[in-house]
Amino acid sequence: MSSDLTRFVGERIRTLRKEKKYTQEFLSEKSGVHITYISDIERGERNISMETLEKLLIALEAQPVEVFRIEGIEGIEKRTNRKEIIEALNALLAGRQPEEVQMILRLAKDVLGTYDNLKE
Repeated sequence: MSSDLTRFVGERIRTLRKEKKYTQEFLSEKSGVHITYISDIERGERNISMETLEKLLIALEAQPVEVFRIEGIEGIEKRTNRKEIIEALNALLAGRQPEEVQMILRLAKDVLGTYDNLKE
């Protein structure tokens, strides 16, 4: 049975790969990691070594923080730095399916439209 962290890392690797529009086969070729191993990692069925993680991050042109940032909206109300708030929103959406992100985008547009109309 895999741990929550193993599943989380696998999901983040999959998300980063899909954001780059890479297939598992392409990531395998680019990283030198066997395609079956990548598939197992993404499903949270295999532990990943630091060496393998580094190979995948290099191939994905990603930083470790992009895999391990586990923050959501907790404490977001206390943040005042615009960049930190946007990063928190990005982290919250990073592991979501495209249709979920599209729904959030539509909601944000509606809320901002209403807010802008109230300011007029």
